[in-house]
Amino acid sequence: MIKTRLLIIFIIFIALNILTSVLNLWQSIWWLILFLDFILVVAFAEQVATIIPLKYQKLYQRALAISFPIFVLITWELIVNAGILNPRWFPPPTKIAAALWDLTINYDRFNKTSLFGRPWLAPSVLQSDGWPAVWSLFTESHVLITLWRVFFGFIIGAIPGILLGIIMGLNKTIRMMLDATMSAVYVLPKIAIFPIMMLIFPNPFGEGPKIAVVAISAFFLVAISTMAGVRDIDPVFLQVAKNFGANRRQTFWHVIVPGALPIIFSGLRLALGTALIVIVAIEFIRAQIGVGYVVFYHWQILATDKMYAGLFVVMVLGILLTFILQAIERWLMPWRK
Repeated sequence: MIKTRLLIIFIIFIALNILTSVLNLWQSIWWLILFLDFILVVAFAEQVATIIPLKYQKLYQRALAISFPIFVLITWELIVNAGILNPRWFPPPTKIAAALWDLTINYDRFNKTSLFGRPWLAPSVLQSDGWPAVWSLFTESHVLITLWRVFFGFIIGAIPGILLGIIMGLNKTIRMMLDATMSAVYVLPKIAIFPIMMLIFPNPFGEGPKIAVVAISAFFLVAISTMAGVRDIDPVFLQVAKNFGANRRQTFWHVIVPGALPIIFSGLRLALGTALIVIVAIEFIRAQIGVGYVVFYHWQILATDKMYAGLFVVMVLGILLTFILQAIERWLMPWRK
């Protein structure tokens, strides 16, 4: 029965695309055809999942997670090559990959920057110019500068956010005093705070205002999530700790902190993603180096293939940062396995 359904879905998929090509409908309703193709692919994948043995289900899910982006890229390539999308504004993935390679291996002599730096020159530069010159090979990297801004801003904002969130979760008076103020400041667009930070710092065009805005963005998300995590701990756990004779310090470290950690890390993941979004936006408007600068600069000169390459780097950075944070989460909470 399932094999019959799979065959029917496959036949409908092939027939739909052949009919669309024969009637020359791609130019007019390509978006509708792609939507119907997506529905058929989902239906096919769901039917396949029912016949996969249980021990291979996770492997199948990972295969879906990897294969779907590849399917999207292939579809994008075919649509652009067929003339449905303008290659000037939506360059095919192969052209974007070539642009990414070009940004990786070439050095911009005008801005004295490169996408990932030039670490392959380190041995020769070390012999001729010493360690300061080797360090400059890395400081010219757009990616490393963006990661540096995100890392320091995230750490500076997340640590106070966790501390204040715990205090607000434990103390009702402090929570009532700060809740309305934090809610009011939290909704402000973080990019709108950037001019204020430029007024506060002695060097308005330096790294201080950029990192400060990232820190503020992370602070509120982490503080609110931590407060919610502490407040949502089941009172039964606190009562059990009390019955076993735990004092306040023991209750805090063995009940409150482990109980709130899942929500805290949810807030940290949101804050980390927001930090990356904010720094890219700031690099759009006030930076001469950084991944956001790469995207905006190549948009200005209409080098859209390199603009998309910069956007791809941003997405990869988001995935890598999330993966690292999830690894830390698994290490701190082994009981969740």
